[in-house]
Amino acid sequence: MSRAPQQQAGEREVITILLVDDIPETRENIKKLLSFEADFKVVDTAGTGREGVEKAKEHRPNIVIMDINMPDMDGIQATKLINEAVPTAAVIMMSVQNDPDYMRRAMLAGARNFLTKPIAMDELYSTIRTVHERYKSLAAQYAAAAQITDLRQTVKKASEGDRPGHIVLVYSPQGGVGTTTIAISLASGLMKEGIRVLLVDADLQFGDIQAILNLPTQSTMVDLVEEVDDLDIDLFENIIATHDSGLKVLLGPARPEFAEPIRNRPHALAEILQKVSGNYDFIVVDTATTLDEMLLALMDAATKVILVGVPTLPCVKNIRFVLDLFDKLSYPPDKAMLILNRVPEDRNLRKITIAPERIEQYLKRPIVARIPADELFMLRAIQKAVPAVALERDKSRSPIRELMEFSNHVFNHLMGVHQQEQSEEPREKERRQGVFSSRINR
Repeated sequence: MSRAPQQQAGEREVITILLVDDIPETRENIKKLLSFEADFKVVDTAGTGREGVEKAKEHRPNIVIMDINMPDMDGIQATKLINEAVPTAAVIMMSVQNDPDYMRRAMLAGARNFLTKPIAMDELYSTIRTVHERYKSLAAQYAAAAQITDLRQTVKKASEGDRPGHIVLVYSPQGGVGTTTIAISLASGLMKEGIRVLLVDADLQFGDIQAILNLPTQSTMVDLVEEVDDLDIDLFENIIATHDSGLKVLLGPARPEFAEPIRNRPHALAEILQKVSGNYDFIVVDTATTLDEMLLALMDAATKVILVGVPTLPCVKNIRFVLDLFDKLSYPPDKAMLILNRVPEDRNLRKITIAPERIEQYLKRPIVARIPADELFMLRAIQKAVPAVALERDKSRSPIRELMEFSNHVFNHLMGVHQQEQSEEPREKERRQGVFSSRINR
């Protein structure tokens, strides 16, 4: 598979371009227009969507200019396939129809811009340069991943391990309730002698685990996306970070724009975790609040979903919505585990929050842990870059006591279930198909 080099033309790097259009005259006209600019290089042309996908894989261009209407495979389907196979190639869609529905479908397929034929010369030039500049950092991220991949010595499926591999998702439908603190504390609390724990930062845009634990900048889950179909455990182990406590961490994208490859393959992270799960007893996944295809794939893969709430009306209402969604997705009732964070101990604050007993009655679910509010304590843990449960040796102090009790509850519950299931016939989990709405509305 060839890679087009990044050359220099004066002060500008050369932008490599693939043209895909079923009309030969259109291809030649656009190619001629682009030849006038020293920083553009047309590496190839294609007359069908299917051919465009194959040539994108071959040349790995910076930009693909794609016609939307073609006979064998339309531009929208071709764009989806190119985004999966060559996510560093930014697709610019073009069509004779300036239809908002066409634009919407093109953007959903992964196109970066939409141009209407006939295309003005200046508009074409500026669009190519703008799109390329915007996605140049993403290409650099993938180039680094390719260097790591080239170091592989063997190909070995990670799922060959024989550990339980419980995936524990920590989620809240409301931001700012402390899910990251809970996830870090849970992962740390699950670490016992002989137990392997992996912490995963699945907040693709603004994950905080790296900053909270003061982990060095290194490779992230983005480097694994292209390897998901044939994952090498040695590569995986080289990519994960290790905290001073010994906790293993799979970091999220270093910047929001680097998350594009994972968004383009929303099932990839869940597949990666399932493949490495046999090498860990517990995989604790911290998540963002947005309910999207990636999060639903992770929920499907999870053994347990920890729903984190605070004693306020909006948060309780949103948790109710999530539990209703779980019912529609046919999840078993015991898949979700509810905990309440930042429970006030001050009598005056209790008067303006909802009592845990009332929350249990409304949600018809038990609250398995109530973590007291102690912001100063949590800030001290962040300042020292350690999990809250490891801040002090005295484990009887709140909120360490409650966090450790919760971790032990999860440990005993899941390891007990694992021991029971070892003697039962394993049941293959249903793989999610389609988009978010199709699962809810079926």
